[in-house]
Amino acid sequence: MALKIGVAYSGPYTFAVLRTLPGGILLLGLAAALGRSVRPKAASLTALLGLLLTGGFIGLATAALVTGGAGRIAILANTWQFWILLMAWPILGEKVRGAQWLSVLLGLAGLVLIIEPWNLHGAVSSLLALAAAVCWAGSSIVAKVIRRRHEVELLSLTGWQSLFGSIPLLLVAVFVEGSLPEWSGAFIWTYVFALVVTTCIGAALWLYVLRELPAGIAGLGTMGTPVVGLLASWAQLGEQPTIPEIVGMIAVLAGMAILFARGMTRLGAS
Repeated sequence: MALKIGVAYSGPYTFAVLRTLPGGILLLGLAAALGRSVRPKAASLTALLGLLLTGGFIGLATAALVTGGAGRIAILANTWQFWILLMAWPILGEKVRGAQWLSVLLGLAGLVLIIEPWNLHGAVSSLLALAAAVCWAGSSIVAKVIRRRHEVELLSLTGWQSLFGSIPLLLVAVFVEGSLPEWSGAFIWTYVFALVVTTCIGAALWLYVLRELPAGIAGLGTMGTPVVGLLASWAQLGEQPTIPEIVGMIAVLAGMAILFARGMTRLGAS
């Protein structure tokens, strides 16, 4: 909900770059202070990671919040778990099996109901959120490829990808939006939260999880995110979802629950 408040006082790409550019600098500074290497490794892959994770996911998801309901955006942006299953099969060799197919089908059916292609109202924000989810999934695959090919320092990797991903956000913020945020009290606390928690800490923790777990299992810890986003937007912002949206969200959450149950079974067996 903090991000929804943030874009009320700032252009979406301005808000995004204000998070990601300083966030990258802070992470590299922290790495240097801790005596870690800050020299970028696998520069081309790191740039691609930043383009997808920072430029793509953060930029598109923030833009989607301008006109889209926070609950709907939270659900759609977290459908990356379905896309990562499909991407990990041909690229990483992690095959989709059994109940995972049911999960994907439920997710796709839910997406159709949430986006409501027969009703163009709100379609743009929904498609932006969906594109953000695809970018997140793609970035997760790139992060796994980097891990397989190179030994990289986590803080350095997180900082550099944030800096690389900030470049397209900065260009759009300067040449398209061209406006400064309204530095109100609400915007400042929202900005600090977004910079420290979601950009610096969140990105570093996610890349750490991806380093330690298979791509398909890594998403288990995020299962509650869209539920929290939906309930919070309903309670705090008064965003009443439509009947198709409610049914679609239930279908998406059911698909995610199948992934969660299967993933917990696999973790228990190991």
